[in-house]
Parts: sequence; C-alpha cells; structure tokens
Amino acid sequence: MSLTPEQTAAVSSWVAAGDNLSTIQKKLREQFNVALTYMDVRFLVDDLNLQLKDAPKKVDASDVSKPQPKAAPAVGDETGLPGEEDLADEALPHGGGVILDVDSVTLIPGAIASGKVTFSDGVTGKWIIDHQGRPGFTEVSKPGYRPTPEDAQSFMRQLEAELQRKGL
Repeated sequence: MSLTPEQTAAVSSWVAAGDNLSTIQKKLREQFNVALTYMDVRFLVDDLNLQLKDAPKKVDASDVSKPQPKAAPAVGDETGLPGEEDLADEALPHGGGVILDVDSVTLIPGAIASGKVTFSDGVTGKWIIDHQGRPGFTEVSKPGYRPTPEDAQSFMRQLEAELQRKGL
C-alpha cells in the first residue's frame, strides 16, 4: 500500500517525535483511516528509512554463565517482593541487582509465563511473556519507568535462564 505525501510526512514526524510502532499504527488508523498490521508498519518505517528513537536494543541473553542473584522471597507479604529498604540492607547481586520471580501458574490471558521483578532502584512490576515470545510489563510501581541498560540486560538474562529451567 502506498501512502500519500501527507501521510508519509505524518509518519516521519511521529517517528521523529519518538512514537513506537503500535502508536504509529493506531494514529494511521485514527487520523487517515489506514489499517495496517504491526508488521506492515514496521516495513513502512524501514521503507521510509526512518529510525525509531526507542528501538529496543538487542541484548545477548545467551550468556547465562554468570552467577544469578538469589530468587525473590516466597510470597508471604502483599507483593511477594522485597521493598526498597530490603534492597538497601543487602549487597546487591551482579547486573544491577535485579530480582526476578516466575509465577508457578500463569493466569493472565494470552501469556505463556508471568512473574514479578524488582529492579536495583526498588521499582517493582509484573512481567509477562506472550504467545509470540515477546516480554512486556504490567503494574509497574513508577509510571513511565524504564530500567537502566544494566538492569534490562540482567532481567533478560535471568528471565531466559528461569524459563529454560522451567522448560518454557
């Protein structure tokens, strides 16, 4: 499908403003009545030689040879995650001090795995892996939060190791 020059200019400005592919897809539908799949939007951005600002960096999650931090404590308190004061009292594990917990049963529709995470700065959240293997976060304790690159890399390494251990 070809876009008009006006639509192409709009897509370029959205990418320059930092919009992600989902947002661009939604704006095309709402503002121009152009329905494209997520993959079509990805190809469109590539065809226009545009660079997404927050494109996820590829993390080498295959290096799991480094020791992993201890697991989160058993669910007993309201969140099942240590609070900021707990993190301050103990030496932080490698990789920024990310603590990952995998749910034994996943009850979230569309998810093949889920769990909880506490990042080194004490921000907590729930994570999921959808049926296409894409990770995502829900219920993050700080709106608009983005983990540090070290925390993100540690999270991905631990997540891959735990999912492999559980056979997922």
